[in-house]
Amino acid sequence: AVEESTYLTKFASKVFIIHRRDELRASKIMQKRVFDNPKIEVLWNKVPVDVLGDKQISGVQLKDTKTGEVSDLPVGGLFLAIGHTPATAFLEGQLELDEKGYVKLKNTYRTTTSVDGVFAAGDVVDSVYRQAVSAAGMGCKAAIDAEHWLAEHGIE
Repeated sequence: AVEESTYLTKFASKVFIIHRRDELRASKIMQKRVFDNPKIEVLWNKVPVDVLGDKQISGVQLKDTKTGEVSDLPVGGLFLAIGHTPATAFLEGQLELDEKGYVKLKNTYRTTTSVDGVFAAGDVVDSVYRQAVSAAGMGCKAAIDAEHWLAEHGIE
């Protein structure tokens, strides 16, 4: 959410980061960018509980995670960024995963995994960029790796 909020300041006059805890997990450099940006305000210990408005958004209802107090925040738009957790729980015990749940690749430049004939790409392996365009590129690499694997095993 920290990276996304910094980007959104190019288009918005004010950006709120609604954060459920009292500190950010982002790198110190990214935190500094947020705290130094006059367009960004961090609302600590808050979670959104409702989106307000009839035909268009007029605000967000927030709940304080410490006191339970509910308040309304008038906003004209909403962008959700709730962290990046790879959807790999179903692979536990099947493929080798790292401590954050990302699929480990056998080789940095390939999409091969700990199981021969299984290839991984995109958000399940990419803990850095997490962008659609890089996921698409990795998907292309995985398709080529799979094609080579099939040919090597005499499968057409």
